[in-house]
Amino acid sequence: MATSKKAKNAARTAKGKAKEATGRAVGNESLEAKGRAEQAKGDAQQAVEKGKDALKH
Repeated sequence: MATSKKAKNAARTAKGKAKEATGRAVGNESLEAKGRAEQAKGDAQQAVEKGKDALKH
């Protein structure tokens, strides 16, 4: 997997976790949901990249 894509996906997941935690702390359900969605997007992209790597080898 390209290191830059791996870092980008990990950053997106971390950003989502931060948003979710902030939303939970301040009681903002919308921000919390956006954080969960961002985490899911990062995780999905990570899975796609791993799948590509598996097909290459």
